[in-house]
Amino acid sequence: MMSKRCKYALKAMVRLARNYNQGFLSTSIIAQDENIPKKFLEQILLELKRAKLVNSKQGKVGGYYLLKSPDEVSLADIYRIFDGPIALTPCVSLNFYEACDDCVDEAVCYLRKELMIVREKTRKSMMEATLTKFINKD
Repeated sequence: MMSKRCKYALKAMVRLARNYNQGFLSTSIIAQDENIPKKFLEQILLELKRAKLVNSKQGKVGGYYLLKSPDEVSLADIYRIFDGPIALTPCVSLNFYEACDDCVDEAVCYLRKELMIVREKTRKSMMEATLTKFINKD
């Protein structure tokens, strides 16, 4: 299940995507438009900034903006920042691989084979779900 933090990050990114190339959005506007607690949003935006998905400009007319086109940012990108691996178990993760303690031989593990298929289908769907697709759902 997606965490509330990740859901709020996605909502903030979709809001910024709607404003892409139209200037900056303040945290107050994003928080109000997307019904996100402002203090929580500020922390989320800082994480997105560290991940180089957004940037900000200080000042009265400043705010946040996307660093990439909405076509280039996917649900998978955001999910990995806030909720970690897409895989259901660490042994099938592409970016966070770890061997399972209870597994004798990964090569013949009946769970791993099927969970790799699930991971790949989920990853593909999440990569296809770009910010642009969320905008076009309105």
